[in-house]
Amino acid sequence: MARQRLVAGNWKLNGSLSQVEQYCADLKQQLSDASGQSQLLVCPPFVYLQRMQALLEGSGVAVGAQNVADKAGPGAYTGEVSATMLADVGCSHAIIGHSERRHIYGESEEVIAAKFAVTRQAGLTPILCVGETLSERDAEQTEDVLRRQLGTVIAECGVQAFADAIIAYEPVWAIGTGRSASPEQAQAAHAFLRNQIAVEDAIVGNEVRILYGGSVKPDNAASLFGCDDVDGGLIGGASLEAASLLAIAAA
Repeated sequence: MARQRLVAGNWKLNGSLSQVEQYCADLKQQLSDASGQSQLLVCPPFVYLQRMQALLEGSGVAVGAQNVADKAGPGAYTGEVSATMLADVGCSHAIIGHSERRHIYGESEEVIAAKFAVTRQAGLTPILCVGETLSERDAEQTEDVLRRQLGTVIAECGVQAFADAIIAYEPVWAIGTGRSASPEQAQAAHAFLRNQIAVEDAIVGNEVRILYGGSVKPDNAASLFGCDDVDGGLIGGASLEAASLLAIAAA
């Protein structure tokens, strides 16, 4: 089965209202048939979601969130943003368990599984991030880490939950470092993740999209996306310029 490629831009803690407006104008102007063959998604900070969604309406470019509360709400959870609120302002996707949420903010596997569940319940598509640190890779623990991170969500939500979800493999050692996994390393990790799903449900395993995230740029995107089990990318810094995101999509 041919899986549609997804190229998702994660702005992280970047941007301004003027940047959002210029970016959306550039994106719509430069969107070509080549880049348009991939599904495009942009995930700005919460405060710019509604403006970006309004500016991109009708363009075919989706807007997603970088994070979501682990509680469905409403309730006394000051500072949190629920999945239903995100859906209400036009979000279609939410990134769950990004390595920065795991390692800087200490989100546990259980919290990430809860976020995955409430995201699906709100009708959004979760993008579940998994990946190992450099020390874990050096200790040959990559598969153990991926099995644990994926397994906690499967145990909480069931493998069928991945029929309408996305996985993003992001080796922590390749995020913001300028290093990138080789195509062979990326393919091996993606094939392992797909097999973990397929042993539970072969159809879901074949259909689930698995993105690569880790210093993807226009000059290495083609070699990474050429791998059998790499279905697109979760792009960080290179997504902050519309031309760069579109060049990656066209790769």
